[in-house]
Amino acid sequence: MSNMSIKTFLSVAEVLPIESSVLLRGPHGIGKSQVVRQVAKSFNLPVIDRRLSQMTEGDMVGLPSTDGEVTRFNPPDWFKRACTNPVCLFLDEINRATPEVMQAAFQIVLDRELNGWKLHSETRVFAAVNNSAAYTVNEMDPALLDRFWAIDLEPTVEDWLVWARSEDASGTPRVYNVVSDFIAGNEKWLDSPKDAEPGKVSPSRRSWERLSDALTKGGITQLDEPASHPLFYPMCLGYIGTEATIALNGFAKTIDSQVSGQEILSDYSKVKRKVKKLGAEKQNILIDKVTTYITKEIKSLNDKQGQNLRAFMNDLPGEHRVSCWSKLTQGSGTENLELAKSIHKWCVEGILESFGVSADAAVKALSAQTKKKAEK
Repeated sequence: MSNMSIKTFLSVAEVLPIESSVLLRGPHGIGKSQVVRQVAKSFNLPVIDRRLSQMTEGDMVGLPSTDGEVTRFNPPDWFKRACTNPVCLFLDEINRATPEVMQAAFQIVLDRELNGWKLHSETRVFAAVNNSAAYTVNEMDPALLDRFWAIDLEPTVEDWLVWARSEDASGTPRVYNVVSDFIAGNEKWLDSPKDAEPGKVSPSRRSWERLSDALTKGGITQLDEPASHPLFYPMCLGYIGTEATIALNGFAKTIDSQVSGQEILSDYSKVKRKVKKLGAEKQNILIDKVTTYITKEIKSLNDKQGQNLRAFMNDLPGEHRVSCWSKLTQGSGTENLELAKSIHKWCVEGILESFGVSADAAVKALSAQTKKKAEK
């Protein structure tokens, strides 16, 4: 198998034939079920999620009935639904199932039917396996594995951040911004360390999401200083472990020294002192905030916004300034030409200076090049 990022997988999954069942492999907690839900959403399909490790043979094939002459199997409600309506059928932990359940899964994947009940022609089948050493798993039959379009899912930190900062149906970011900002500047804490002790609580992509949900339901995300809440630290401990909690707690205590992208664009002079005090790590986080705000909320920079952005970028070290420019121009793209033009208008001079080139010299060089071409 080959490793693949979530971004690439989502693009490929959308064009795979319906009859191609998909198998995702990867460690626990990386978001395999969330990825399946993203694909299902793109097809506007509901998800039927079944964890095969918890199912018996009867849960899969249903129970028999007889009319007095012959016996037939009545399918479980979830499988009948997948036969009568188009759905995304997700068979999770397939390699932790009993041999009998795996054989039933084999028929679903191979023939798209079970005991004579055929899947709806638009139903899509996904399966997932955990390949962590912490799990006791069954070897998958090569004949079963051969029927899948199979991939080792290896999501990047950026994959997770894009998802975490995206909005749910209510318009709220999926993950509390303090958590996502912390991960953006401390990537090593997103996943469990490879040498993590068995049974020890450690962070994972799933646990960060669950921590965010718990902090939100507890009202802690509404506080200006979340780490000041007496339950913040102990709540984190149970989800992400001691080391990650200490790091997040320290980050959250200094969160008031950071500013939002909107504040930068509205009146940079008010937050200039704070920005210049930030270290390189937090400046990188702030760059992400600024570029996300601009590319998502602004169609074209007005004069005030342009002046504030230019002032902000000019206060950044050269390397950070170039990074900000790259993210801004990559994010605006040709689909928003007006935004790209306005960013160029206000910021290109500072970028040229980062490379030791003055704007006047650049204009002269361009004019000379144009004149030379014209003479030819």
